[in-house]
Amino acid sequence: MSADTTDSFDLNTLNDQELTEQVHDDLYNGLKDEIIAATNIFLARGWAPAKVLNDALVEGMRIVGIDFRDGILFVPEVLLAANAMKAGMAILRPLLAETGAEPIGKVVIGTVKGDIHDIGKNLVSMMLEGAGFEVINLGINNPVENYLAALEEHKPDILGMSALLTTTMPYMKVVIDTLKQKGLRDKYIVLVGGAPLNDEFARAIGADAYCRDAAIAVETAKSMIAARRAAR
Repeated sequence: MSADTTDSFDLNTLNDQELTEQVHDDLYNGLKDEIIAATNIFLARGWAPAKVLNDALVEGMRIVGIDFRDGILFVPEVLLAANAMKAGMAILRPLLAETGAEPIGKVVIGTVKGDIHDIGKNLVSMMLEGAGFEVINLGINNPVENYLAALEEHKPDILGMSALLTTTMPYMKVVIDTLKQKGLRDKYIVLVGGAPLNDEFARAIGADAYCRDAAIAVETAKSMIAARRAAR
């Protein structure tokens, strides 16, 4: 649905089911103002914040993630969708905190030391947030000390590391080896990503998985957290 069509009617005139489907369309098209309006309408109708998050926003981003994975959507479009999602999340986050709603899991993510690439990592962060994770984004050029401090402070389920240079890839092993030396490795699921990496490299350095793109990162994070919780 185009922006012109969306602007031509009042979202308030839609019933709950229609409005939910409209949110999925508007997220897909990266229409931030419409997402803000719809989020407020749902809340005014008495929807619980968690229901708005899961039924409208998370489900909408799941559709975006599938089409990104399948090559139907591309990075600029997904960034627009994620930005629209963030606008809705900004309204819901304080309300969710008040209700004590738990995120799916917590992720610390950052690009490794010597590497200043962050578009891919930021996309993964946005997609994870869109799927209901709490994400602590450490930015770029992170030495092992930054990761250790963040793990200590935030106590996440997952550590995500990104590298886009063949010269910085080996630093991921430095971080994982340090976690092993400190007896911390088994506390976290470690996911790695970036263009020059592959499954074989991830196994060689002792990571739990290599994630080829943001959509796969979300799927992997969800399945690994579920498996770990089931094992407990």
